Amino acid sequence: MNVSPAAAGSPPSLAEQLLSWYDRHHRDLPWRVTPPAARAGKQADPYHVWLSEVMLQQTTVQAVKPYFAKFLGLWPTVNDLASAPVEDVMAAWAGLGYYARARNLKKCAEAVASLHGGVFPDTEAGLKALPGIGDYTSAAVAAIAFNRQAAVMDGNVERVISRLYAIDAPLPGSKPAMKAKVADLTPSDRPGDFAQAMMDLGATICTPKRPACALCPFNHDCLALATDEPERFPVKAAKKEKPVRFGAAFVAVTPDGAVLLRRRIETGLLGGMTEVPTTAWTARIDGGTTPDHAPFAADWQACGTIIHVFTHFELRLSVFRVQSARHDIDGGWWEPVETLSAQALPTVMKKAITQAIPLAFV
Repeated sequence: MNVSPAAAGSPPSLAEQLLSWYDRHHRDLPWRVTPPAARAGKQADPYHVWLSEVMLQQTTVQAVKPYFAKFLGLWPTVNDLASAPVEDVMAAWAGLGYYARARNLKKCAEAVASLHGGVFPDTEAGLKALPGIGDYTSAAVAAIAFNRQAAVMDGNVERVISRLYAIDAPLPGSKPAMKAKVADLTPSDRPGDFAQAMMDLGATICTPKRPACALCPFNHDCLALATDEPERFPVKAAKKEKPVRFGAAFVAVTPDGAVLLRRRIETGLLGGMTEVPTTAWTARIDGGTTPDHAPFAADWQACGTIIHVFTHFELRLSVFRVQSARHDIDGGWWEPVETLSAQALPTVMKKAITQAIPLAFV
């Protein structure tokens, strides 16, 4: 193995220990080619690796599994995804969160199809040139799908590395130092398995709380364990308190059970997703909170408040409901309650509708 010296122990020994552990204890995931199959010559599908890595950003494996299966069922290849209507892609993504990922997913698929003949580039640089692919995803796809010696860094890997080397500098400033350590450890042989092994180790053994250090292949070399304080790492900068924003959501229902919906603009938070009419709240400013801001004049009735936490702020929406005849509003349409689940409604909008119509999504 081609690895350089590092302070916590012999890098060949560390890489070999980790890969040996991975061969016995790897997670079986639907997008992964496990070590026995890999040794038999089976290669990971770049489309599957890319799709799963985009979905897994800031989301759990258990949450991603059904979405991954749904996307492959609808669009088995990157060319299929590229040619799909963007509304269908957004609807299939609804509930997974961080909706800019879905928009970039579609743009990236289109670029692979139109510029690369449906074949993903096989280098970090080539992958990073695609829409929506940054340092992490380019390294992960290059290593896992193409066996490139790329240093893959996600939250699990940061935790393992920060403890292994007892890195005291707080995140995010310590990321470059951590990535340099990962690059030193990553072997030229089986770099994709090594990257996945690091992720698995962080997810199953080197967990944020109560890590199972006795079972860790690095336990004889871990500097944090040697000082009996692994949970102190990674060191993080003090969190800023999330601001609270306010707004209102308006759920209009016809006597025959259709709900007024509209599509948000393509850019910004929840861009391109479907919503019930709301006021002009953003991550930085409050929107109106009274029926004066409703999409049309009517006897709007208060239904309470819903709370939804985004990455950078908390949103509190006052929900109002009215039973009404159909009104025309710009970009709006009336959707039967029975088919609401098929719409690209983000979780915050499902909460608002459920507050007004408790059985809307049953």
